[in-house]
Amino acid sequence: MSEKKIYYQETLKFWKDLKEDQRALLNQGIIKKHFHKGEAMRTSSDNCSGLFLIESGQVRAYIVSENGKEITLYRLFDRDVCIFSASCIMKNISFDIFLETEKETDAYLIPTSVFAKISKESMAVQVFANELMASRFSEVMWVMEQVMFMTLDKRLAIFLLEQSNIEERDTIEITHEKIANHLGSAREVVTRMLKYFQNEGMVSLNRGAITILDHNKLERITMY
Repeated sequence: MSEKKIYYQETLKFWKDLKEDQRALLNQGIIKKHFHKGEAMRTSSDNCSGLFLIESGQVRAYIVSENGKEITLYRLFDRDVCIFSASCIMKNISFDIFLETEKETDAYLIPTSVFAKISKESMAVQVFANELMASRFSEVMWVMEQVMFMTLDKRLAIFLLEQSNIEERDTIEITHEKIANHLGSAREVVTRMLKYFQNEGMVSLNRGAITILDHNKLERITMY
């Protein structure tokens, strides 16, 4: 069995329920892509890319407000699937979601036409898409809850702890501008809050990097 088919079986829960001709259509239509760190996987000019399957890497999904501020909705990691990159085949989804790689990323793209065809023919594919969409919406609602009801110091502490967990180290290589983009805030506001964290002994600030010095203090901020 080919490496590609093994990946499909492990990532696409509906694979086992597809007919042979549907599997053949997927095999023929799917495209493997490599993206460099910082590269856009999907932009506003992409009406509907298709379904992205992340083989390896890290991807940021975000929206841009009318005043140009970015805010991260969710992240994608190894074996994650981005359903909103195929949003044009879903009813009542009209907002643009942008995808940007945060690490070198390998992904498979199921073109919209292919995914739409097997979705119409297979209930298992429809169930998979609905479950995935519900999961992503839960993540989006969590972000919206943070933006609307949490103070910036709490959101920033959550972000730093999550980022440290993702990177599996205390030193995070990231700019204040990038953090502002994740949180939908202004760079100057993030910088002021980081300096406060530094004065309180929670972090150490360096050019292009932040080192967490006291996880417990940051965690206490997230609790109130």
